[in-house]
Amino acid sequence: MLWFLSLAAQQGFQVDDYQDQAQGTRARNKQSRVAITDVLLRPRVVFSGDKQPSDTDIHALHHAAHEACFLANSVSCDVRCEPIL
Repeated sequence: MLWFLSLAAQQGFQVDDYQDQAQGTRARNKQSRVAITDVLLRPRVVFSGDKQPSDTDIHALHHAAHEACFLANSVSCDVRCEPIL
């Protein structure tokens, strides 16, 4: 979220609200240990102001934020992001 907010501000977008309905899957991993094996982020962002992002802009912002995110790059499971537009 913080990376998304920072990147959006750098591009001149005003974010009024950011909520995420994250879901995780707990299952046995390749080592047969119980672990979080999949994470799905479902962010919903509300923008205001004169400059409004297109759907393409929103997807690009989420992708860039995901690439920069320490947590997303530190966990061993798949972390997917499917923005709610």
